[in-house]
Amino acid sequence: MSDSGTSNGAGRRGKVVQLIDAHELDGVGDRLERRWTASGDERLSLRDLAEEFNRELLRSTMAEAGMQPLDGEVDNTYRLLTGEDVSGADQTRTERRLRREGIDVDQLREEFVTYQAIRTYLKGHRGASYDVDAVDRVESEKKHIQRLRGRARTVTDSKLEQLEGNDEIDLGSFRTLVEVNVLCEDCDAQYDVETLLDRGGCDCEAT
Repeated sequence: MSDSGTSNGAGRRGKVVQLIDAHELDGVGDRLERRWTASGDERLSLRDLAEEFNRELLRSTMAEAGMQPLDGEVDNTYRLLTGEDVSGADQTRTERRLRREGIDVDQLREEFVTYQAIRTYLKGHRGASYDVDAVDRVESEKKHIQRLRGRARTVTDSKLEQLEGNDEIDLGSFRTLVEVNVLCEDCDAQYDVETLLDRGGCDCEAT
């Protein structure tokens, strides 16, 4: 469907619709809806879709400024602008580089959308719906936790390698172990999060 016009024919246009029109993000709306209503590994959460939309917005903004980002540059620039693990110095350098290219970084940050805006856009403007029974929610969330754990491991490895390479720490051959354990304070049961999800909960019901 077209992204022009108002939500379901009436009212003020939402933020996502305005941004799609302003930056001519043709096809992005269809892709967002398709990934949200897909099943299995093809489906993305609203939070993931918000980040995907913001990266497309950044890509368009860089192109409008005459920049020609290389493969992976948009993803890395977005991470440097928004990542919680990014140092203040790296973030400042990224902002300065964008400003030198004529990009209003403050306005760009204001244009970045939240998952609530994506939800309003998909449900309110496009009339999309998602059947939560179409996929195994527990399995989906377990995979999401696994991805987060993998990202924590990757970031930790990178930081340790940087410190070791700069002779700031001494470190031999190493492996980073990232475990997520859950302790129920009611029944005192403790499990790693994957086991907890696989068994369907803690020992509260048994006790």
